[in-house]
Amino acid sequence: MIATLTERRDFLAAARARRAPAPAFLLQARRRREGEKAPADQTRVGYTCSKKVGNAVARNHAKRRLRAIARDVLPTFGKPGWDYVLIGRAEKTASRSYVDMKADLVRALQQIHAKRKKP
Repeated sequence: MIATLTERRDFLAAARARRAPAPAFLLQARRRREGEKAPADQTRVGYTCSKKVGNAVARNHAKRRLRAIARDVLPTFGKPGWDYVLIGRAEKTASRSYVDMKADLVRALQQIHAKRKKP
């Protein structure tokens, strides 16, 4: 099940966690800790676009596109117990093709969940 992030502290926590850049957006992701109020079997996602993306109409358009790709990709590639934040990029989020954006999100999720090598 996918829920939407609504609280500022969840967005701030994701901002301090893992990142995966993509041409049309930035993906931030973090694994929730035990004891957080969200159910452990739930995947949560948030969307944000700064004023650099454009006016309110442009920001809303970019967020709609981000919501659409998340709705298609996260049920398959997202993991329960994780929070994801998609951040729109100026001009790129609105102009990149939908198929490419979906592929970018899949790639970003694989990068986030890849095993990390210890130096």
